[in-house]
Amino acid sequence: MKFVDLNAQYARIEVTINQRIQQVLNHGQYIMGPEIEELESRLADFVGVKHCIALSSGTDALLVAMMALGIAPGDEVITTPFTFIATGETIALLGAKPVFVDIDPVTYNIDPNKIRAAVTSRTKAIIPVSLYGQCADFDPINRLAGEYGLPVIEDGAQSLGATYRGRQSCALSTIGCTSFFPSKPLGGYGDSGACFTNDDKVATLIREIRNHGQDRRYHHPRIGLNARMDTLQAAILLAKLEIFPEEVAARQRLGDRYSELINSKGLPIATPVIAEGNTSVYAQYTLASTERELLLEKLHKAGVPTAIHYPLPLNRQPALFTEEFDLGIAEILAGRVFSLPMHPYLSEEDQDRIVALLA
Repeated sequence: MKFVDLNAQYARIEVTINQRIQQVLNHGQYIMGPEIEELESRLADFVGVKHCIALSSGTDALLVAMMALGIAPGDEVITTPFTFIATGETIALLGAKPVFVDIDPVTYNIDPNKIRAAVTSRTKAIIPVSLYGQCADFDPINRLAGEYGLPVIEDGAQSLGATYRGRQSCALSTIGCTSFFPSKPLGGYGDSGACFTNDDKVATLIREIRNHGQDRRYHHPRIGLNARMDTLQAAILLAKLEIFPEEVAARQRLGDRYSELINSKGLPIATPVIAEGNTSVYAQYTLASTERELLLEKLHKAGVPTAIHYPLPLNRQPALFTEEFDLGIAEILAGRVFSLPMHPYLSEEDQDRIVALLA
């Protein structure tokens, strides 16, 4: 049994994947080849925005997005502590201060009701994370941001394909960022990511920053990065994009089935709660239990792979350690959450076996 089964996916689309890769080998444009523009166009249409900019990773997507918005040393950026370190790491890399706001105890996303108290004169942006494949509650976040004139960046590294009140993840804020790390719902065969926006000026800045700050060949009006997606990754993602809606539907069916099975047994385990008006792509299927270590031991002995997303909130990571903020819910949940195998090719038989081990 695999936690994420990329081999099963490859077996399904092997011919298309190989054809796409061969086309790149034939034309030889490994950097900014025609597949990049094709992918950007198709992803922009999928998400429902004017601009998609392909980038080298989800981490670089966050970094470039903040650079385009002018985040600088001494600024503050509000975000959640309950996420992968890239969210806080990129803020710190720019010399800004991550200001952590505690999470909603039901969805595990940032609590919109606690953001206002974190806003100061130095606040320059808000970065909600759409954790585990479910979008954060963007309407109240955007309203609050509008009151203070703040841009909002969605960290949608885990949520591409999810919807919030009928709108796609990454179309919900000033800039949406996602990751195509191999295990993501839409993943490549290496690192890559993207930014999404409807703002023409922001899109131009992101395109320049990803290519060393260049607006034309060998002319650099700003400092930038080497943050381009390579053409082979774009080719692979184009092949996978063809089946992505079907895989999202499979993830939703399997995620719902997990919850039905677990809840029907009356176990002392909290299953994911998908907020009204939301859909989830179940990037992870994550449970919470005060008996986590016992359950993990049972699953491990039976050969079932598991993971903990995430064992420490960012305020407890040595690189970002702080005791400045009240983050009690994130602290508690970090000691309770664990994730089960989740991918579109997971069999119902395997699900039944996994759930039986939780009893």
